[in-house]
Amino acid sequence: MKLPLTSLILAAALSVPAAAGAESAVGGSYRDARSDGSELPPYLQCVPFAREQSGIRIYGDAHTWWDQAEGRYQRGNTPRVGAVMAFQPHRNMQLGHVAMVSRVIDSRTVLLTHANWSPINGRRGQIERDVKAIDVSPANDWSQVRVWYDPLQALGKTPWPVAGFIYGDRAKGQKDNFSNARGTVIARREVQPVARPVAQAAAQPVSANPSRAFQQAFSGGFSAPRSAPRNQVASARRDVVADIIRRN
Repeated sequence: MKLPLTSLILAAALSVPAAAGAESAVGGSYRDARSDGSELPPYLQCVPFAREQSGIRIYGDAHTWWDQAEGRYQRGNTPRVGAVMAFQPHRNMQLGHVAMVSRVIDSRTVLLTHANWSPINGRRGQIERDVKAIDVSPANDWSQVRVWYDPLQALGKTPWPVAGFIYGDRAKGQKDNFSNARGTVIARREVQPVARPVAQAAAQPVSANPSRAFQQAFSGGFSAPRSAPRNQVASARRDVVADIIRRN
C-alpha cells in the first residue's frame, strides 16, 4: 500500500528532533507539562530570586515590574551593580523576565545573576551567576540584549527587548511599607513609654506655732456667752480641742 506524499512528509517532519541548542528562555512564570498534559512540580522562578538578590520589594509577574517601579524606585537605562534588568515579553517568554546586574564590564557588557533562564541538565528553574549579557541596541541604550544561554555554551542569538533598569534606591519621598509577600502592610510596632512611679509628695511638717483656734481655746480669747453655764463653756472648749486634734 502506498501512502500519499503529504503523509510521508508529515511523518518525516515529526520524526526529526528539535534542533539542539535552540534558544528558548523561560523567564517570568512557567511550568513544564508532561506528555500526558499534567504539570510538573513548580520550580524556582526569576521573580522571587531577583527580589531576594536585589532587595527590590516588587511582587507579581516579571513583565509588571517596570510599571510597578514607577514612583517607588528610580529607573533608568544605565546598568548598575544591584539593579534589576526588566525584560519585556517576547516570543515564547510571555511573562517577561527579571535579572540582577552583578557586575558592569563596560558600556556594552554586564554580568547577570538570575534564575529560570537556561535549562541546565534538562531542568528548568536553575540559578545562573555572573553570566554575560551584551547590549545589541543600535543606540547603546540597553533596549535590546543577548544573554548567555547554557545549552549553547555561548550567548544566545535572540535580541531580547528590555524596558530598562530598576535601581534599589527609593524614589523621592517613598518609604518602605514593610509589605509581606501578599502585599499586606505589616504595621510598625510602636514602643509604649514605660510608666514611671509618681513620687509621693513629702509630708508637710507640722507647724510649731499653735493655730488660732488653739490659742483661742487656751488663752482666754474664747468667751462663752455670759448667760451660758460653766458646763457649756467647758464642753465648748473640749469640742475645740477635739477639732484641733482631728485636723492635725
